[in-house]
Amino acid sequence: MLESVGLLTGSPWIYAMVALSVLLDVFVPVLPSGVLVITAATAAAAGSASGRVPHAVPDILALTLCAATASVLGDLVAYRLAWRGGERLDRAIARSRRLTTAQERLGAALARGGGALVILARFAPAGRSVVSLGAGAAHRRARDFLPWSALAGLTWATYSVALGYYGGQWLGTTWVATAVSVLALFGAGAGAAYVMRRPAKAS
Repeated sequence: MLESVGLLTGSPWIYAMVALSVLLDVFVPVLPSGVLVITAATAAAAGSASGRVPHAVPDILALTLCAATASVLGDLVAYRLAWRGGERLDRAIARSRRLTTAQERLGAALARGGGALVILARFAPAGRSVVSLGAGAAHRRARDFLPWSALAGLTWATYSVALGYYGGQWLGTTWVATAVSVLALFGAGAGAAYVMRRPAKAS
């Protein structure tokens, strides 16, 4: 992947590739959007270390904003589709214990004015899909969900870009740096999944 992204370095297509991957992985969670963001950030670190002119490498700020914006747009599309899904989607959610539990916990979190669950879900494997679809299916208000979705997307994008960029700066722009950064991203995902699986404390 590093070589493929390297071919796109310096071209606007790198942003399109990142945006498309991040937007679609709410529907296809197996897409390696986080790995792609990290790889692009590592390529940016390579250009910075070699002293190449800024326009010849992915811009870190632009990459972060691109990934964050695509994340929010993907959440919004999933939310609206689930909102309009009707009885068929409701039945599908009712058959899934995971979706039902997530929907209940999300509703309670948003009712309390807290959206930590939305942020955690952005890091957990498939958690973004579960929460976005659950919020739409439960007809949660957009003003309760979308601000937290935006914060979650920005947090995830910033973390992923920082991992790739600083990993490349500190460990060198090799596959080792990319692998370590990806492991750190997966570690954050595993931690988020563990916290989300813990039963909510009775109030």
